Amino acid sequence: MLQTCGTEATQSADSDGQLKCDSGSAGGTACPTSPSTDLPLVARAVPPAIRGAVSLAGKKIYIPPMAYGSAKAFAAAFRAVGLDAEPTPPSDYRTRELGARHTSGDECYPAKVTVGDFMKVLEGAPGAPCADPARTVFFMPTAQGPCRFGQYSPYLRHVLDANGYRDTLVLSPSSNNAYNGLGDMARPFMRTGWRALLAADILQKLLLQYRPFELAAGETERVYEASLDDLTHTIESTPVKPAVQLAALRDSLLRARDRFRAIPGRRDRSTPLIGIVGEIFCRLNTFSNENLVRRLEEYRAEAWLSDIVEWIWYTNSEHFRKLKLTGRLWTTEALGAWVRNRVQKRDEHVLLEPFRQDFTGYEEPDVYEILECARPYLPREGAFGEMVLNVGKVVYLARKGVDGIIDISPFTCMNGIVCEAIYPKLSRDLGGIPIRNFYFDGTQSDLDRDLGVYLELARGYQQRKQWGRVWPKWPRE
Repeated sequence: MLQTCGTEATQSADSDGQLKCDSGSAGGTACPTSPSTDLPLVARAVPPAIRGAVSLAGKKIYIPPMAYGSAKAFAAAFRAVGLDAEPTPPSDYRTRELGARHTSGDECYPAKVTVGDFMKVLEGAPGAPCADPARTVFFMPTAQGPCRFGQYSPYLRHVLDANGYRDTLVLSPSSNNAYNGLGDMARPFMRTGWRALLAADILQKLLLQYRPFELAAGETERVYEASLDDLTHTIESTPVKPAVQLAALRDSLLRARDRFRAIPGRRDRSTPLIGIVGEIFCRLNTFSNENLVRRLEEYRAEAWLSDIVEWIWYTNSEHFRKLKLTGRLWTTEALGAWVRNRVQKRDEHVLLEPFRQDFTGYEEPDVYEILECARPYLPREGAFGEMVLNVGKVVYLARKGVDGIIDISPFTCMNGIVCEAIYPKLSRDLGGIPIRNFYFDGTQSDLDRDLGVYLELARGYQQRKQWGRVWPKWPRE
């Protein structure tokens, strides 16, 4: 996935509303600043004179599944432009085994998981076939700034070379080269990728709204999988002409909406609604967070999970802020950024509009509203990345009537640690809303015990909270 998250954020779209990976973290902590030079699109251990874009034809691209549905949709975006792509196989014990073997222990947990998953593709599970290294490409964006996410791609390259996989490519788009290796299909791919992530976020939101209230266990998951298959088929089979593609995606989401509305369910207004913030990879990757959201639901709670698109809007806003700081607001670059943002906003409006009734009370805020909510605690001018988004989103979610907040982060994550220091004041200012940090590093913990205690606090706050909720029409009560 486009796991961009962290500190030094810049622009995330090219002209025509198309996505770039410009900065961020996938699970960062305080660490030395990442290299200032941009990495090549396809990093290989070859002389600089011939380093650069390499043809991806005839190769398979593997996408690390930051979020399950988003990874599948993003892989479909590659297939839409004629490239073979799929998410890495589901993470398991072998992921941790290989991740631990090929990392030193100082890396953040998302690095261990992604390296483990990639190496599992090449080394295979016991009795399973291995991928052909010369026909394998690993998708791993890079970034600038102090977060360790900027080191993921060069570190992965080092691991591959040290283990004899010098022919395996690392597709590593950066702020300068974007997806130049795709040639004429780079621009259509980037807009397709943006729309794929947006649509996948919508499906995930529906899943989390309906699953806690289903009457037949597993029905919501079945509908979600059917809708995700419909979406990925639509992405890869529809022409990439913008208007045609957007209409087809909207139709796919309409079919998904009707499937979800038909799920037998009964809403219980006493069910606590818990807002989920934190480091983007760890909060979205169910393997990394030990399926925390499902375990919340087993305690009869509902989750409002911060999505991927939130980060993309943040990188757009950071680009405009930096253009203003450097006196470049009246330039062709600024005009291009404005056009991109408008196109992305239009895409979002077209795809979200059919869900107005479904998402009543669950509306996602504009990024500038999040930033203003964060300003009294972490002004964006003095802090970057997820810590600002998390703090602002806590304020927003509390005012939407959630009954508690959980921050999911990798152990030692800089963003999580900074936020944890601010949360006590936030909780006091917001009427005592319970805010709990959960850190993950792959070791065993008594998560069920901790969640049980936390939800007792959330139910207590539910009875005295200042802000009430607005309820959607579906699921019906």
